[in-house]
Amino acid sequence: MEKHKEYYRRRLPHIQPQNAAFFITFRLANSLPINAVLELIMEQQNMENRIIKANNIQLKRKLLEEKQRKYFGHFDEYLERIKKNPKWLVKAEIAEMVGDSIKFYDGKTYTIIAFCIMPNHVHLIIENCKMQLFKVMQKIKSYTAIKANRILNCNGQFWHHESYDRVIRDRSEYDNFIWYVMQNPVKAGLCNNWKNWRWSYLKTEYYNVME
Repeated sequence: MEKHKEYYRRRLPHIQPQNAAFFITFRLANSLPINAVLELIMEQQNMENRIIKANNIQLKRKLLEEKQRKYFGHFDEYLERIKKNPKWLVKAEIAEMVGDSIKFYDGKTYTIIAFCIMPNHVHLIIENCKMQLFKVMQKIKSYTAIKANRILNCNGQFWHHESYDRVIRDRSEYDNFIWYVMQNPVKAGLCNNWKNWRWSYLKTEYYNVME
């Protein structure tokens, strides 16, 4: 059996312990302009320097979490603010296909808590992931990219190669992330009530979080 790899990195560090709960965001390729990407990279490099200089593991972990939180905050603001970027997920056929692909692994590889498909990115909360998270994301993104390109009658990169992921550590974080995911289309002005957004899902037992 392949050994579970808890930590790996591409451009971002990823901490992915087995059977954890995760908040995940993945976006379309070319959904951020180069100036936004360079600004995010500069911010990441500054935080990397702080982490390298940290003299104990607790401080390093704290700084790593701060780095991930700041990166996501700015990253998500850019995705919602920038208008001139691909928005293929507004197409009903593509949004439905992506949603079905996420649901395909529910109860098999992970348990879905919530997801929301936005015009250029997807937010997802899962728990009890039985496979390494980056491998699950590779499967979802690879399959949906092929299907979407067929629908669009084009080829090339559909998703940005890397996803953002964060371990959810307690119930308070659970509630905050659920609220964030389900309110995302309302915040973006796409609907007036989270229940009216067609391309989202929330597990029934978590409805009380939204009340």
